[in-house]
Amino acid sequence: MMDSDQEQSRFLVSLIFLNDSETEGELEISKQRDHHDLTLQVCRDTADVSLGVEDGDGVCVFKFLISRETECCRVGSQSFLITTSCMSVLLHFSTWPEFQTFHSLLKSHLDSSRGMSAFDQRTDNTSALQYFQFYGCLSQQQNMLQDYLRTATYQKAILLNDVDFRDKVVLDVGCGTGILSFFAVQAGAKKVYAVEASSVAKYAEVLVRSNGMSDRIVVLAGKIEEVSCPEKVDVIISEPIGYMLLNERMLESYLHSKNWLKPKGMMFPTFSDIHLAPFTDEQLYLEHHARSSFWLQTCFYGVNLSGLHPAAVDEFFKQPIVDTFDMQILMARSVKYSINFLEAKEEDLHRMEIPFVFKLLQSGLIHGLAFWFDVAFVGSRMTVWLSTAPHEPLSHWYQVRCLLQTPLFGKMGQTLSGQVLLIANKRQSYDIHITAVVDESGFKSGNTLDLKNPFFRYA
Repeated sequence: MMDSDQEQSRFLVSLIFLNDSETEGELEISKQRDHHDLTLQVCRDTADVSLGVEDGDGVCVFKFLISRETECCRVGSQSFLITTSCMSVLLHFSTWPEFQTFHSLLKSHLDSSRGMSAFDQRTDNTSALQYFQFYGCLSQQQNMLQDYLRTATYQKAILLNDVDFRDKVVLDVGCGTGILSFFAVQAGAKKVYAVEASSVAKYAEVLVRSNGMSDRIVVLAGKIEEVSCPEKVDVIISEPIGYMLLNERMLESYLHSKNWLKPKGMMFPTFSDIHLAPFTDEQLYLEHHARSSFWLQTCFYGVNLSGLHPAAVDEFFKQPIVDTFDMQILMARSVKYSINFLEAKEEDLHRMEIPFVFKLLQSGLIHGLAFWFDVAFVGSRMTVWLSTAPHEPLSHWYQVRCLLQTPLFGKMGQTLSGQVLLIANKRQSYDIHITAVVDESGFKSGNTLDLKNPFFRYA
């Protein structure tokens, strides 16, 4: 079997972005995003194909993962169309033979991935093994159960909307020890299918038996992408949330479970909002820089380490910071990015662009962007919110802050604009690409961070 990076190829292409006209509903070419003389790099691995397009300076213009579920097709004799959730991208190859080579490579690889589950296609084996070992520990399950905000909010959302569960069939995705399944039964569910892929499934079975619920709760050991649910369900419940909402990529498993949902079925949670806002925190920035000072030593047991100091700084700044903070450090009102779980597809979460324009409410140095999220449980009786905002009670998700490589100075009333680009990776997480500019001064900054490897700053 080939390693994930063993087979690669490069092609000369031009790139055209296509969007629907907001005024007339017709297809239009975005001329501002029409790129020529680019290099397409195709990386083939065991599950999908990574497409990266770079300009002559090596700057990434477009990056995407293609799986068997991706909407894509051949156009004419030497073009290829890829459709994401928000746009279509046309790759035009410089020659017909180059297109043929690309198309054959793509087709052969996607054919070879048939028979693999959606989870296996998107996940590195080592990452999956570590992930399921981690959640197979009762100590980690205890940590989540003891998060009062998390557990109490889920119970409140289910019990206050008991009319949605009474005499219904429920699917619990990633049930852990089964706590949400028990809440569904408390609300009157007729049958609950509790799916769990880690070894903690056996403990869920123990609790089901010891609580006399074997006739109401059925534990299905395995991944939701691989198990067979005995029947279609009325409601899906799950706690598929990681740091910054998206880490661990379990949301895709949650969306995949809709294959078992009846028409007009319900999902708890129903939708989510990711919030982001610029912040100022000189102490945090200096503290983060100071973490690399170890590598400034010129005589560490007789060895000069300073040659590695630049690499250490780069590595530390790629780490998102998981902690909490005072709202006063936020320099503008937050911008939000919403995901409706009833409508979203798995591939919608592979690549997400979050544009932002912030009007600064105070002057000072902008050190980075802060992130938090809210999720909503929309029931027939009421909507219940679970919020991880910094002004709300603290949860085990905390908040996440991403530093800019270089702080930007902004004045009150000026605007900070840019984009956060989130690209899913096979380590069950995301690469975060941030670009930002103070519009009035033109000063720019940015950073690329690895959500899989955060720095836990909380005490």
